[in-house]
Amino acid sequence: MDIANAILKLNNDSKKPLDIYLTRYNDTLISLSDRTKLAKTLKADLFVSLHCNHSDNPNSRGVEVYLSNKQSKYQDNSVWFAFQMQDPLNTKLGFESRGVKFANFQVLRENIKFRTAILIEMGFLTNTDEADYFLSPKNIRAMALAILIGLCNYFNTGL
Repeated sequence: MDIANAILKLNNDSKKPLDIYLTRYNDTLISLSDRTKLAKTLKADLFVSLHCNHSDNPNSRGVEVYLSNKQSKYQDNSVWFAFQMQDPLNTKLGFESRGVKFANFQVLRENIKFRTAILIEMGFLTNTDEADYFLSPKNIRAMALAILIGLCNYFNTGL
């Protein structure tokens, strides 16, 4: 939530803000299908789902960007966007890249028919170093800025 809210603040403070909507604005549970329904209602051009990863292995680390393994007219855009988002998280923030991957996650599966859609796993909360990274407001802002830059690049706008 902190990263999503930081993205909104940075976007609102920019010279050319994007129309960004969150599926939730506080720590409440919104079903996965309701998130997709909201994107449909808003006629969103793009769907980005933000997550922090978990593993039984405390040494697991890095950023993963997922897109749907289902074919659609938005598949090529999703692939391109996933690589565009993954790169700055690795090169600018120093997170290990675990790559761009395909999955059948519900939010991707339900959105890919209607829009470009990706899911970002922004690191492992079960990895001490990565979990500690997210304790700093400066680092939350850095992650948010990297994601917002990726969004602006997708839409060919500047901050």
